[in-house]
Amino acid sequence: MSIDPKTTAVVLIEYQNDFTSDGGGLHGAVAEVMDKTNMLDNTAKVVDAAREAGATVMHAPITFAEGYNELSNHPYGILKGVVDGNVFVKGTWGAEIIDSLAPQEGDIVVEGKRGLDTFASTNLDFILRNKGITTLVLGGFLTNCCVESTMRSGYENGYQVITLSDCVAATSVEEHDNALSYDFPMFSKPMTSSEFVDELG
Repeated sequence: MSIDPKTTAVVLIEYQNDFTSDGGGLHGAVAEVMDKTNMLDNTAKVVDAAREAGATVMHAPITFAEGYNELSNHPYGILKGVVDGNVFVKGTWGAEIIDSLAPQEGDIVVEGKRGLDTFASTNLDFILRNKGITTLVLGGFLTNCCVESTMRSGYENGYQVITLSDCVAATSVEEHDNALSYDFPMFSKPMTSSEFVDELG
């Protein structure tokens, strides 16, 4: 398949220091899979190719006000881990997008992400429809959490979803591999970064 850059958006989910960088609050949990997939270098190549081809590049960071008042008093599951780790707090280094993938002129930063599915609490769908985007290309964190949630919603909302299998990471190789093997093919067209770049018309 040839991918039309004019109707394609690359959505980068949570490439923030708390995940991506030494010293980040959650970096230790994802470092092994990041190394295995070489996701930062692969993502940089995808973004460069997307910008050059004229595709839309979007950044979807998750941030909370200090004190996490946007969440319930008794968060559980993955969001409890965010609160307990005191990560992704607005205005902190940990919440900033990693320098190597910082938004450039012409990129779009999706606002309002407070949960797992990038569609749920943001203006993502509004922007995509206004721009005539029909193909959604996903990379980021976590393979089996925010990336997977966004993938499923994109699929349900009628977008052609491409997941970049070597531009994602999870907190264990087992979780990562399980998502890629069993979940991603059901709700997307998994590709490597190089396959995507090759097909970007």
